[in-house]
Amino acid sequence: MRDLGAGFRYLLKGQRWVARHGRHYGFGLVPGLLTLVLYVAALVALAVWGEDFVGWATPFADDWSNPWLGLFRGFLTAVLFALGLLLAVLTFTAVTLLIGQPFYENLSEKVDRDVSPDGTAPESGLPVWRELWISARDSLRVLLRALVWAVLLFALGFIPVVGQTVVPVIGFFVTGFFLTEELVAVALQRRDVDLRARLALLRGRRTLVWGFGTPLGLAFLVPFVAVFLMPGAVAGATLLARELLGEEISEGGTAEAAQEENAAS
Repeated sequence: MRDLGAGFRYLLKGQRWVARHGRHYGFGLVPGLLTLVLYVAALVALAVWGEDFVGWATPFADDWSNPWLGLFRGFLTAVLFALGLLLAVLTFTAVTLLIGQPFYENLSEKVDRDVSPDGTAPESGLPVWRELWISARDSLRVLLRALVWAVLLFALGFIPVVGQTVVPVIGFFVTGFFLTEELVAVALQRRDVDLRARLALLRGRRTLVWGFGTPLGLAFLVPFVAVFLMPGAVAGATLLARELLGEEISEGGTAEAAQEENAAS
């Protein structure tokens, strides 16, 4: 339980960090806003043309009598939109991080320098195109894992009682885990920690990860909230990454960061 609370505190600390560094927060909003526009357009298209798509995909039901035809295709349309919404929640972070790689890389480095006792931050030394390729490749691999869980939980959702009580709770924890993985990847990738090692780190501290990612995942379900929380989530995930690796975290920040804050004010 201590790790659960610690994970949540890192989430709050990340939000407080960007609140104190307004310039970095403003830049961090840009990728989320771009991603939000893309996802809203996709979901609107799904809502408008989803029924037509279901009708095209189920020609065998054309001769069914009412109300069975309407109930069947209405159910499939609702399922299609629900899956689209779930996919949007699962992939929003990955797509936003991919679009905003330079923004969040810079933000994560600033956090590292601020909380590091010697004021330094690890650097990958890789060109931007290489970092984007690694990020996209790892995000796809994580997405495939998340989709397997999504399909499994969706199927278990049809079990009476359990499917409406236990399964949604498990789903939130699964979402929190993969959401955290995507976010800590920004800091851990700079430290040359590959995907397999990242997953091993997270599995070793599951309650810490759930304390960070599960409430964040719940917050992301509220429209537009993800956009405004994303910069702080990246900052908090950087602190979480340092905790996972046993790196020291200076609560007071470095002198350089303090001077930057004073200049901004």
